[in-house]
Amino acid sequence: MTKPIQQPLKKLELLFFLILISCLISCKKEIKADILIQNGTVYNGVDHIPNNLSIAIKEDKIIFIGDESSVSIKASKTIDASKLIVSPGFIDPHTHADRELKDPKTSHNLPFLMQGITTTIVGNDGDSFYPTEKYQKLYNEQGIGTNAVQLIGHHEILKAVVGKSDVEPTRDDIAKMQALMQKEMDAGAFGMSTGLYYAPGSYTNTDEVIALAKIVAKNGGIYDTHLRDESSNTIGLVASVQEAIQIGRQAKLPIHISHIKCLGVDVWHQSDSIIKIVEVAQKEGIEITANQYPYDASGTSLNAAVSPRWAESGGKDSLLYRAALPKFKEQIFKETKVNITRRGGPTKLLVVKCNDTTFLGKTLHQISKILNMPSEEAVYQILETGYVRVASFNMNSHDINNFMKQPWVVTGSDGNTGHPRKYGTFPRKYHKYVKQDGIIDLATFINGSTSKTADIFRIPNRGKLKEGYFADIIIFNPETFKDIANYKDSFQYAEGLEYSIINGKLSVENGEFTKKLNGKVLKK
Repeated sequence: MTKPIQQPLKKLELLFFLILISCLISCKKEIKADILIQNGTVYNGVDHIPNNLSIAIKEDKIIFIGDESSVSIKASKTIDASKLIVSPGFIDPHTHADRELKDPKTSHNLPFLMQGITTTIVGNDGDSFYPTEKYQKLYNEQGIGTNAVQLIGHHEILKAVVGKSDVEPTRDDIAKMQALMQKEMDAGAFGMSTGLYYAPGSYTNTDEVIALAKIVAKNGGIYDTHLRDESSNTIGLVASVQEAIQIGRQAKLPIHISHIKCLGVDVWHQSDSIIKIVEVAQKEGIEITANQYPYDASGTSLNAAVSPRWAESGGKDSLLYRAALPKFKEQIFKETKVNITRRGGPTKLLVVKCNDTTFLGKTLHQISKILNMPSEEAVYQILETGYVRVASFNMNSHDINNFMKQPWVVTGSDGNTGHPRKYGTFPRKYHKYVKQDGIIDLATFINGSTSKTADIFRIPNRGKLKEGYFADIIIFNPETFKDIANYKDSFQYAEGLEYSIINGKLSVENGEFTKKLNGKVLKK
């Protein structure tokens, strides 16, 4: 009696199951996207373990990231990222890319773009293009290849009120500088930068800097500093770090040390002491971070590297004038010789940019032989030719590796013409320090090149692969991503970047620049 009843029930159960499956398939959420990225190894910029996820982009935002089987995505373009790394676009906290961005011929920012950098922070070392608003308008009108975050340079405020000479500002001068700083913050600057090692910033005392930093703090900005001394030129490296902490403590704002290093034999192996000082300050509640470039040579102008600051008061012309006067030149040469020795000697200073090709690509030692004069005197003969940059080989691997491992140190290029870091910083850090030497792992590299930097500079909705965030995404080949630029030829683009998406638009496709200027000026 029961058998005839069971057979129809089984058929009904099967029919119900088929209807349910059909409903689940047809009821999947449908997503319409401009770009869909599939099959890549995805590092989201925060977590340590990657995932195989799909990412959908619509206009300038990430609208989906997850398991694609749960949704139905229809995209205008699909990128197969099999065997590739998918990451947030790199954010470079210390560049001099504004020099490229202001020129229509170079506003594509390719040296940075081809490294995987999607956002450059400009206006570092106390130098910025001023006023902020003027250059925002220029960048927006002509277009830029990467996003730009502007800092206002301390030097620009100084020059606008007291000039470039070594003079003590009055109370009225300080008030004027504070008013200018407020105006620049109102225009959208993310903070101020100082170059206390360089003139005219080197002429200011700590209290003067704090007075301006308090204006920045009131506006929720950051203090980005090239330390007063990265070696033993004046107050010393350790004291300079302590000065930065003092500024953060008294002005009550975040402190970011640009390109942290132990520069010169006098301060080698002081990284251990500096790390302890920073950790103590962090426990006190002071927010202090740093960036670092992965090279053993620094890069700066020749006069900044070895000339005495007092002799630069008034600018480079004043320096050369004093160096020719009998009453000054003996002292200038004496101090220059000491500074050359501090940097490891004349063989460690390589001229990488110079109007006179006779000197280009030669060490200071080689040039002194050509000119048949001591190295300290040759410096001023070289400076007569115009602006001169040098690569200064004055760091060691212990300090480089030590700083790199710290959770508060992020990647930064200090990209400047003549040094390979402008074209190779981020891929070099990956290729040498992740892949070859194993100093840090891949997730640490990516997180310290993306979300951590965004958090430090308070850049909203960037630096992570997350729904609702701006679609700044790169895809690179883990087997071929590396730097090519070197000290003999620093103008070589990095290799291995397959795709770069900036604000939801393709800037690099299949390893080639699309000639689209997809960057934006970001405002505080």
